[in-house]
Amino acid sequence: MEIIKFIAAVITSVLFGYLGIYSLYLFIFSVAGKLIKVKVPSQSSTLAKFVIYICSYKEDEIILNSAANALTLDYPKDRFHICVIADSLKPETIAQLKKMPLQVLEVVFESSTKSKALNKAIQNTVDGFDAAIVFDIDNIAAPDFLYQMNNYLQAGNRVIQGHRVAKNTNTSVAVLDAISEEVNNHIFRKSQRVFNLSAAIIGSGMALEYKLFTEVMKRIDAVGGFDKEMGLLLTNDNISVAYADYALIYDEKVSNKEVFKKQRRRWLSAQFNLLKKYGSSGFSALFKGKFDYLNEVYQLSILPRVLMLGLMPCMLLVSLALPGIGPDWHLWLAATICCYAGILIAIPVNFYNKDFFGALIRIPAIFFAMLLLLFKLKGANKKFIHTPHTHGAK
Repeated sequence: MEIIKFIAAVITSVLFGYLGIYSLYLFIFSVAGKLIKVKVPSQSSTLAKFVIYICSYKEDEIILNSAANALTLDYPKDRFHICVIADSLKPETIAQLKKMPLQVLEVVFESSTKSKALNKAIQNTVDGFDAAIVFDIDNIAAPDFLYQMNNYLQAGNRVIQGHRVAKNTNTSVAVLDAISEEVNNHIFRKSQRVFNLSAAIIGSGMALEYKLFTEVMKRIDAVGGFDKEMGLLLTNDNISVAYADYALIYDEKVSNKEVFKKQRRRWLSAQFNLLKKYGSSGFSALFKGKFDYLNEVYQLSILPRVLMLGLMPCMLLVSLALPGIGPDWHLWLAATICCYAGILIAIPVNFYNKDFFGALIRIPAIFFAMLLLLFKLKGANKKFIHTPHTHGAK
């Protein structure tokens, strides 16, 4: 019996170390992001020349709308060029795209990935651009998006992540997905800059110096999670990622629970595969003073916030039911409060409405669905898993 108690104490102590540190991390960054303002660069009269890559895989109706919207951006027309990477689009869609004043690059891959599509686009891009911007097929940028990104480039930032916001909140799942995006924006992008750490790259709505973009894309071979690998490579090279909070880009949120599960399965698989690949280098980064890179590696090891919302109270209950085994319940309570407070503080005030409270009842079901996904990750990162979209307009 004593051996069993000892093993249980070791397991709960390890779990407390992992979950407790993560809860404190969420709380500190969330509060810091609210209390401390990051300086925004001033408006620049010098205008960079952008190439905008729109990655399109199927979704014919949506790409026509997205491409048309991109052409209306409020920026001198001779200072930006749009390249639609057309993967598995219908011939009639291609024909309509070619009528627009943009570049249409038709690609065919045995196994499609975003990194393959972007590298092919780079090979077919003429010289002369200052920066590259990546959009997803459903992205609709705010009219001043390029001006906002330009201000950061002219201020000396080489990589900038824009502020991706929800295009739709039509279902409870979409509301929770939109909230998750904003929590991530606050804790893993805006608040990171308070401590002079890199903002997490999302995968769309970001801008990079063009030469840097071409160099880093050559080194990426991830099937999924190319954005996470990009962030790792950049921070390991001591290149910081800025966050443009006012550069808004609207992104469709997942409306269906089953699609949500497939998307998260792909994300989790990519995250843990990259952790296997880069995890060991995180320890050496600590001794080399590469704290930005270490932070990126640490973020690969953390669980989605919805899992934390379920695990923390569960562990608190376990500590109450089994007193004297592992950390005291007071410690679990403090960690749980830090976790919940960190997440709640990060949610924008405008989300606290009837839709938010209506969506809360879906959290337990999503928690258990996500928990099961942890045991179903095998093979999810071997082939690209497409996330279908339904909303053509903002």
